[in-house]
Amino acid sequence: MNKRSSWSLPYLIFLVIFVVLPLILVLVYAFQDAQGRFSFENITRFFSDKDALSTFALSLEIAILNTLICLLLGYPAAWILANKKYNRSAVTVVLFILPMWINALMRTLATAELFNVLGVTLGKGTLLFGMAYDYLPFMIYPIYNILSRMDPSYAEAAEDLGATPWKVFWKVTVPLSIPGVISGVMMVFMPTVSTFAISEFLTNNKIKLFGTIIQENINSSMWNYGSALALIMLVIIGVTSLFSNDSKNAEGGLV
Repeated sequence: MNKRSSWSLPYLIFLVIFVVLPLILVLVYAFQDAQGRFSFENITRFFSDKDALSTFALSLEIAILNTLICLLLGYPAAWILANKKYNRSAVTVVLFILPMWINALMRTLATAELFNVLGVTLGKGTLLFGMAYDYLPFMIYPIYNILSRMDPSYAEAAEDLGATPWKVFWKVTVPLSIPGVISGVMMVFMPTVSTFAISEFLTNNKIKLFGTIIQENINSSMWNYGSALALIMLVIIGVTSLFSNDSKNAEGGLV
């Protein structure tokens, strides 16, 4: 117990029980039929299921739109927070942190009730609003962390060479902040694709996302097909993460 490595044992046990074991169970169920025999039936069923494919395409569309909204709103906010010229930046940081102190499900329920009080019809617009509200901080903070640590001498050198503030922003600030942008995009895009509670409450279940189909299959005791859908989602997220890491490394090499 005097070794430092011994202190990692509780975390290792936690990861095995709550991360590795569930993933193994998902993998096993995904490649089994109803009788428990090895089969690719669940995987092939997804590619022949028009409803599942259309829902998956809709989930990608919603995720892309939500990511773009969060990026358009989050980048200026992160830039303001990182800019030392603004004396109220600390207050602004607190304002963005405050919603995160409340459970995400409670925030979603409150948003849905607000729309009901205002008489707003629940649909795609309310869904995007709720998702942007929930995931916007996950876009802001990675970009803010990069911008706040950026060496100001780069911008000063560009200004000394005659660059206008707008050119300094596009030619210096934006390229150097790309790793933070990629992190923010991944932190918003991936959970948006797999979410189901937000779409259920903010659309009265009119719009179903990919996570909703997984939930419905699991709740209906269709463990095999639900696990196959979850596995497909995990593979997509894993591949996307690999591409994002490659992009970060490329950007880091260029910088």
